[in-house]
Amino acid sequence: MLNILFEDENIVLIDKPSGLLVHRTRQAFGEDENALITLRDQIGSWVSPVHRLDRATSGILLFAKNEEILPQLKAQFMERSVEKSYLTIVRGIPAEKENLIDHPLTSERSNKLQEAQTRYRVLAESEIPFNSTGRYSTSRYSMLEVDLLTGRTHQIRRHLAHIRHYIIGDKKHGDNKQNIFFEKQFGLNNLLLHAWKLSLTHPVSGEKIALSCPPPAHFQKIMQDLGWDSLEIAQPTS
Repeated sequence: MLNILFEDENIVLIDKPSGLLVHRTRQAFGEDENALITLRDQIGSWVSPVHRLDRATSGILLFAKNEEILPQLKAQFMERSVEKSYLTIVRGIPAEKENLIDHPLTSERSNKLQEAQTRYRVLAESEIPFNSTGRYSTSRYSMLEVDLLTGRTHQIRRHLAHIRHYIIGDKKHGDNKQNIFFEKQFGLNNLLLHAWKLSLTHPVSGEKIALSCPPPAHFQKIMQDLGWDSLEIAQPTS
């Protein structure tokens, strides 16, 4: 059963688990389990995803429940009027506690450069007495709140790799030594990237909908391991 955060006759927002596809893809040919089919069967309604999350990313995902409002919802994303915030845990501590990463990214489809902007803010810092890389006696990590100003494929993962603050658990764009360390030391086998908050205008009523969704258990365990269990981000809001 998927965790439904909000539902009415027009839209439904869920908390997508890490590892679950949004819908069928060519890259995962033959896999039948995905959020679209699971949600459709769960609520007994036609649904269509308005945006996407990487398979490894957990958190808030929006679906339309009828075809008529789908263009309106997608237009909000295209016009950048939807506010999206993510939580992530990265290697190191950024020198700038708040910053804008303005760095073009090559499209994985057209191979052309596209503008891409990501804003981050450091929420917590930690230094633990473990040698994760073989170079130092301690290791430092940060938890960031990240806002997407554009929506490119793997944008957060690629932008944070660009500034060398790799997301823990990112096997494609991350630091393999850190991934191995977290797997052996803390039993982590997930990407630490979570779609935490989403705010949009309801396509029918015009009302503002703002939701937050606590990170999953594997994310909260690492928060505790790094000494951040007292941070007030674990409760949902609506």
